[in-house]
Amino acid sequence: MNTPARSQARSTARLAAVQALYQQQMEGTALSKLLNEFHQHRLGREVDDEDHDGEVFADAEVEFFDDVVRGVDARRDEIDALLLSKLADGWTIARLDKTMVQVLRSGAYELMARADVPTATVISEYVDVAKAFFDDREAKFVNGVLDAVAKEARS
Repeated sequence: MNTPARSQARSTARLAAVQALYQQQMEGTALSKLLNEFHQHRLGREVDDEDHDGEVFADAEVEFFDDVVRGVDARRDEIDALLLSKLADGWTIARLDKTMVQVLRSGAYELMARADVPTATVISEYVDVAKAFFDDREAKFVNGVLDAVAKEARS
């Protein structure tokens, strides 16, 4: 059953997964420590700083978050090879913005491994995640790359 609350919880989980994977890439945080940190301090928890007094992070579907983060971590080489095949000549994963890489990896993982989530939903959700960090040009890039990934991963 896909209720609005579940849909919002999955959207929040996707955004958190991109943030977690970015943190892992930047800091080299071990997967178990990373997941624990997000479970304990980020997913649906109160923000503990004076600029956000009393604010609460939106609830996330923790199992979905874990699946995306673990799945990207486990299948990174496979995901990157698929993404690389969809980039323009001369482009590499390393040449992309580090946040953009995590958006694309997460979306590609869902397209490859989560047949229970409709293709259009995956692409739309990660375009929205991209809009949290980038302008419309980059969001359109995410749309194009993930559409190409979907054609191969879900054919």
